[in-house]
Amino acid sequence: MRAARITSLEGPTAVTVEDVPEPTLEAGDVLVDVHEAGVSFPDVLMTRGLYQMRPNLPFVPGAECAGVVREVGEGTRFQPGDRVAAFPVLGAFAETVAVPEAMVFALPDDVPFEVGAALPMNYLTVHFALTRRGQLERGEDVLVQGGAGGVGTAAIQLARAMGARVIAVVSSEDKIETARVAGAHNIVLADGFLEGVRELTSGRGVDLVVDPVGGDRFTDSLRSLAPEGRLLVIGFTAGQIPEVKVNRLLLNNLSVVGVGWGAFWTPDPSYLREQWEAILPLVTSGQLVPPISTRHPLDDVVAALSEIDERRAHGKVTLTVRG
Repeated sequence: MRAARITSLEGPTAVTVEDVPEPTLEAGDVLVDVHEAGVSFPDVLMTRGLYQMRPNLPFVPGAECAGVVREVGEGTRFQPGDRVAAFPVLGAFAETVAVPEAMVFALPDDVPFEVGAALPMNYLTVHFALTRRGQLERGEDVLVQGGAGGVGTAAIQLARAMGARVIAVVSSEDKIETARVAGAHNIVLADGFLEGVRELTSGRGVDLVVDPVGGDRFTDSLRSLAPEGRLLVIGFTAGQIPEVKVNRLLLNNLSVVGVGWGAFWTPDPSYLREQWEAILPLVTSGQLVPPISTRHPLDDVVAALSEIDERRAHGKVTLTVRG
């Protein structure tokens, strides 16, 4: 089968597409013929060996996909021919992937493969962030950093579906439309976003900040919080891990909350299916519609990864593996 492989840790341009052996099917696994695969920032980090998971070289990257079940191992509930989305963690950038059953989710016939492939990483992360870690309540104000990216657009849509008012922060004017289409009520540019947030909230601030960016925006994200506000730390796409002067937390009883989705579900992957069943009605009702930035053929995997690496993505990037 054809698959993208990371053979050296030299960045996205070193990823190659090659013929590799098909995966073997073990008990409890589901063999999925991949139609579409989602591309995310952790995939970019893996090309440089900078992600917390560091597989031995060479390996096939790709954490999420959608396709059709070809074969099932003993003890699984799926059947050949089922349409599914999947979260294999590794191996999705290939024509076929073997996935533990707990990480495979039924995909309704009316949900396109590119939508199914765009859901697991970003939307399940954000669901965990907003519901369990952020304790978001209807009527609260939410600020979303990186509002035109994959995590950002997912956060905008899910927070809005949960009844929040959403303010999105984007890095440039050409990304405003992406955040608007995702459903943000208000959009501000990263340069000077604190003043914009204060104006939009009449000086009160927001109840919750969703931050997958980090870097030099972090301090002003804290300053943008209302009393008893919460800042959700999801990632550091800016590259710099910020530090907190904890006296800032005392002033307005603020909370900085870590969002370690992977660390939470790894001991019990059944949580993933609970999450999928929670978001699926919002997908089928049209409240969660991943904005697709671009769809690349598998052979153009370098272009797909580079689009994210160079901050050019407006929404989700995917790979079309089968037409």
